Amino acid sequence: MSIKKVISDYPKDFFNGKKVFIRVDFNVPINNEQNIIREDYRIRRAIPTIDFLIDSGAKVILGSHLGRPKGIVNDDLSLRIVSERLSELMGKKVFFCDDFKDKDWINKVDLLPNGSIVLLENLRFYKEETDNDESFSELLSSFCDIYVNEAFGTSHRAHASTYGMAKNFDTKLAGFLVNKELQFISEMLSKTNKPFVVIIGGSKIKDKISAMSKLLDRADKIIIAGGAAYTFIKANGGDIGNSIFEAEMIEWSRKVYTEYSDKIVLPVDHLVSESIEKTNSCLIVDDNIPDGYQAFDIGPKTIDLFNSIIKGPGSIFWNGPMGVFEVEKYSSGTIHVARAVALATWRGATSVVGGGETIAALRKAEVLESEISHMSTGGGALLEYIGGSSLPGIEILD
Repeated sequence: MSIKKVISDYPKDFFNGKKVFIRVDFNVPINNEQNIIREDYRIRRAIPTIDFLIDSGAKVILGSHLGRPKGIVNDDLSLRIVSERLSELMGKKVFFCDDFKDKDWINKVDLLPNGSIVLLENLRFYKEETDNDESFSELLSSFCDIYVNEAFGTSHRAHASTYGMAKNFDTKLAGFLVNKELQFISEMLSKTNKPFVVIIGGSKIKDKISAMSKLLDRADKIIIAGGAAYTFIKANGGDIGNSIFEAEMIEWSRKVYTEYSDKIVLPVDHLVSESIEKTNSCLIVDDNIPDGYQAFDIGPKTIDLFNSIIKGPGSIFWNGPMGVFEVEKYSSGTIHVARAVALATWRGATSVVGGGETIAALRKAEVLESEISHMSTGGGALLEYIGGSSLPGIEILD
């Protein structure tokens, strides 16, 4: 990955009076029932870049996605709640634009004073965003004079706001967060200390195949838990009851496990229940999960097994929770892994934790930011980068 120009490479007066589009990653976990943001780390990490630009006299227009609305307007995935939280953090009003296809809105931005901040509604309410539609890219780029990428977590996607629109700018720069992510991870990869332990959780492996394929040779151990583990267990003939799995990934998982069985570590017991709501019907089972039951967390034997591997020193990369950690009854496995990673860091390991849910898990486990070497805002992008893939949203920058 070549070095990219950063906003601080230019004098502040370069930005004065200009409109700057910042592609941020405000894809934060939200509890819609309580109307609260469960973890605002990604929002807070973008503030230094926003501060620098508004202090330079720029008008800042922020663009982000939230969730996967697939081109359909969904009030539960509106960024309005994010604009309100950002206003609190910034100590100044953040204007919210709920319809940036309305031609009059940009005229209103022109009337705002320098140093103003505008947040656009969820870009993925428009299918053209993920399609990298050329007309949509031109529309977004028409709003501003300068492009800044501060969304490391979406830089592996060649979408309109991360790639297509950037091509239309003479000046396309990295923000402070993206620059820090690239510097830290590049340095880590150039001198990866052994043993290198990779921890993969979350519900799906399909989005992580590319990176996992490249990490299999590099890593000493790959721990697979969460929903991703049950595809592997089923592929090896295990009974998983009603646990989630990806049928289309069975053959790939069987082949990978056969070739790398000495590296891949799967759960050996499980916390199961008849449904996510029936926490009073929970059981700990070894090996085979009974019909009618679904796994929602790893069991105590697995926690001990994982802890014996995540002990430092060396290098540790973690992406994805061990189970449905948002529910207290199913949070034990994720909390134990979070604390094991923190302890390994104290013992000298270089630890990188990535993804919004994983960072939320650290908070739940009461692990301090100082107890992890690097907390990345990227999940999938981080996996891709560590796996050696290029990131379109980074490559396009100056």
